[in-house]
Amino acid sequence: MRYLQTFNRRLRQVRETGRLSHWDVAQLCGVDEARVKSWEASDARQRSYPGVTELLDFCIKTETPLEELLDLEEPGGDGQLELPGLAFSNSDDLFEALKELEQEIKRVQLTDEEYDLVRRFRHASNKSRRQVMQALGR
Repeated sequence: MRYLQTFNRRLRQVRETGRLSHWDVAQLCGVDEARVKSWEASDARQRSYPGVTELLDFCIKTETPLEELLDLEEPGGDGQLELPGLAFSNSDDLFEALKELEQEIKRVQLTDEEYDLVRRFRHASNKSRRQVMQALGR
C-alpha cells in the first residue's frame, strides 16, 4: 500500500485544517467515528484505510484533491496511479468500468445547495455544528 503510507497524517492535516472533527468526517463518509480514528492511527497495527467509496465521499464533499491524501510521488515513477485491490468495477471492459465510476462520482457529488450548506457548516463553531446535528436527529 505504497500510496497510503502517509495517509493517516495527511488525513489528520486536512481534517484539522478544515476544522472537522472525527465525527464530522464519519458523517461525510457514512462510517462510524471509531473507523475514522483508525484511519488516523499512528500505530500501523491499529490502522485501517477507507474504501474507495469513503475516500471519494471525503474528497468530493470536502473539495480535497485525491493527491493531497495519497503518496503519488515516487522517484523514477511514471506518474501513473495504480491501486491494486481497489476497483470500481468487476468488469474487464474499460468502457463499462468507466461508466460505473462515473455513476459513483455522480452519486456522491453535491448539488449547489448541498455545497453551500456544507460550506456554512464547515465554517460554523463546534457548538453550532452539534446543535445542527441534534436538530437533524443524529
